[in-house]
Amino acid sequence: MTIKNQFMRFLQLKIAAIGLLLLIAAKGYGQYNTKISGRLTDSLTHEPIPFATVALLNQQTKAPVKGIQTDTSGNFVLENVSAGAFNLRINYVGYNDIFKENILINPATGDLNLGTLPMAASNNNLLKQVVITAQKEALQNIDGKKVFSVNQSLVSKGGNAADLLQNVPTLQIDGNGNVSLRGSTGVKVLIDGKPSVIANGDVTQILQSIPASAIESIEVIPNPPAKYDANGEGIINIILKKNSRPGLNGSADIGAGTRDNYNADANLSYQSGKVNLYGNYSLKNGNTYSNGIQNMTFLSPVDSIRYSNETFPSVTRNKIQFVKAGVDYSFTPQGKLGVSGSFNSRNTHRDEFLTINNLAADGAPVQSINRYNTINNNGNSYEFDLDYSQHFKKPKEELTFNFSYAYGSSRNYQEYTTHFNSINGEQAPAIDTPLISDIRNYITNYNIQADYVLPVGKAGQFSTGYRGQVTIGNNDQYAYNVLDAGDAPFYSFTDFFSSDNQVQALYLNYKDQIGYFSYQAGLRAENSHLKATFTSYNANNLLFAAPVKVPVKGFYPSVLLTEKLEDNSQLQFTFTNRVSRPSARELNSTTDFSDPVNYSKGNPALMPESINDLELDYNKTWQNVSFTSGIYYDRIDNVIKHVQSDPVGDVTVTTPENLKRSTTTGLELIGHFNLLKGWDLTANANIYDRDNDAAPLFGIAANNGLSWNANVTSNVTPIQRLSFQIHADYRAPDMILQDENRAAFGLDAAAKYDFAGNRASLSFNANDIFNSRKWAFLRSSDDLLLNFERRTVSSRATLTFSYRFGVGSNASKQPRKKDSKQDKRIDDAS
Repeated sequence: MTIKNQFMRFLQLKIAAIGLLLLIAAKGYGQYNTKISGRLTDSLTHEPIPFATVALLNQQTKAPVKGIQTDTSGNFVLENVSAGAFNLRINYVGYNDIFKENILINPATGDLNLGTLPMAASNNNLLKQVVITAQKEALQNIDGKKVFSVNQSLVSKGGNAADLLQNVPTLQIDGNGNVSLRGSTGVKVLIDGKPSVIANGDVTQILQSIPASAIESIEVIPNPPAKYDANGEGIINIILKKNSRPGLNGSADIGAGTRDNYNADANLSYQSGKVNLYGNYSLKNGNTYSNGIQNMTFLSPVDSIRYSNETFPSVTRNKIQFVKAGVDYSFTPQGKLGVSGSFNSRNTHRDEFLTINNLAADGAPVQSINRYNTINNNGNSYEFDLDYSQHFKKPKEELTFNFSYAYGSSRNYQEYTTHFNSINGEQAPAIDTPLISDIRNYITNYNIQADYVLPVGKAGQFSTGYRGQVTIGNNDQYAYNVLDAGDAPFYSFTDFFSSDNQVQALYLNYKDQIGYFSYQAGLRAENSHLKATFTSYNANNLLFAAPVKVPVKGFYPSVLLTEKLEDNSQLQFTFTNRVSRPSARELNSTTDFSDPVNYSKGNPALMPESINDLELDYNKTWQNVSFTSGIYYDRIDNVIKHVQSDPVGDVTVTTPENLKRSTTTGLELIGHFNLLKGWDLTANANIYDRDNDAAPLFGIAANNGLSWNANVTSNVTPIQRLSFQIHADYRAPDMILQDENRAAFGLDAAAKYDFAGNRASLSFNANDIFNSRKWAFLRSSDDLLLNFERRTVSSRATLTFSYRFGVGSNASKQPRKKDSKQDKRIDDAS
């Protein structure tokens, strides 16, 4: 089937899906539905209580009628409540139950808003009688934001944030550690809502430096509203744990894996009255093995070399430590002050052995090279946060403030030694002089943010805020030739890059509800200035300086429309206009010469991308199934892509370039299914068509392609205390400008056994069982064909022992009560 026919079929699928959604909307519009809503908060701290179990019971029979969990803001809505008399019961581990009787529902009463419900922490004696426990929902949709609970991810036990993101629907991690959302690699990764300075902001190293055990949840925001930064093709926000349960609580994990991999982590928290203390520490020490090929065909050779074939196996030893600690103090019932700090340390040693064979057109060897690369990369970063929140007498009126300071430094010391081998008995050239690359990075980040929320009328809400961010960085590369007399400066590759990036932003947002229709509209104004100086040496070894400036000003609107339909379903439309500014790394002209046949460098002439997103979603919840479907359209002008140049002297250079336009149209499906008692399944599929405009200047023709990806996670608990998890993901071939990405598949499996008392558990997980995850593509231009493949593997199998203590650590131990109907779990309601 041709690409054109595939696209036409896909277009028909989109039209049919839109028609189906509109039909559902028309059917549901105007139906009478009664709902009961409210908000759950801690009675002392006034913080929202997420994931509490809310049960509506028949007043006469005491049988469960409806059940739901509070969202991350503590809100709950029980939809489609029929007329009758009910009781309402709310449970959460560590708190006293809330029980409301004689709730009367009839056409005359209309919707019932219970307002804010304060929940008091229970003492240890009462905790022993808690029977109903709440498990976080795997997926929640909140105002266009998908929140994934990751506490049940067994396959990433003992891993890092990258391992965890691999299991999140809609996200993909390729073999090189690059994260993508719906096939787009321009997504921005935030830690607790802020950019990280770990490894000079390198996303791949950031994800490898944060342990999975420190993460509470993952927020995926394809179309961020005005409250969020307008920079990037969507946002992935990693929320770290704060461990805020009442009383003294703690846990510890220790694990060992194949290939000499070890990990350990511990956390401790104490909450009493107005004070909440928390802290966690993790250590990961292990090996990562990588191997790959890079085969180039020169279509217009300038010498006798027609083919260049390269292999590059490597072994990397990583030692990563992460620690975070903080204190929250509620000095008034409405006001809370929080102070926290974190520290990250990374020590990396890598040995890489490159073999390069250059061949003539008839396959005869022309040149054979071995290159030994030894790399030592050490870095530290720390962050300080000050948070303040103030609630007012008016419900939901709130003021929040954050100030953060972060500093990071790293040194990447690389030594390259090249050997030429004899060809057909001929004497090999003299051994090249060894080269040294000494790269030193320093980055400082200041962030100030203030947000104010004011309720308006019965359901309206006005919010506004300011954010100021200043990032100051230095990237210095020193290059040397290693001579008998000592190290001599290699001026061609010695460069210095300093940058000052400032972003000032204001936003306004208003949302309201009319019946079952709600709307949200926002506008964000941003003024960004990136000023940098690139300093290098000219042909006479004299320093020169070149200024770099990227000013970006703009207004970025966003719209979110939601129509509540019958039977726990809704239709949602979003529109956002955004920008993707080039990073300091992409503007830096310093040359990375670690690969002798393919250099890479930045481009100081880059312009920002302009992004427009449209999306139509349909969400439906049944008793045992939640389903989300969405049709989306993304258009990016001045799209930034990495382009590989034509070879010069058998060496190519890869640089980021602005190309004309890229558009993506897709269909996304996400489902969570409670199939049987003790068996649930989460599945995701994403089908999209991407059109790329031609770039004649770089020898790139216009192209388009239909692609898809999918992942499935299955959890099975065959008997009490024993659970299994299987995760599989597949990424189909994809076409992005010069690159035709090849398919990749991965399978992970894990098992966990909880010992009696639920204080200790033993977990075993195996990752990429078939060694099938890879990063592979075919790159083509007028003068070059490049076939690339890389596979990376750390621990194949890991065994982890966990121990927990404190309040709620054995909450799953449920003593039998006399009234079994009243204590029946919501999940078992029929």
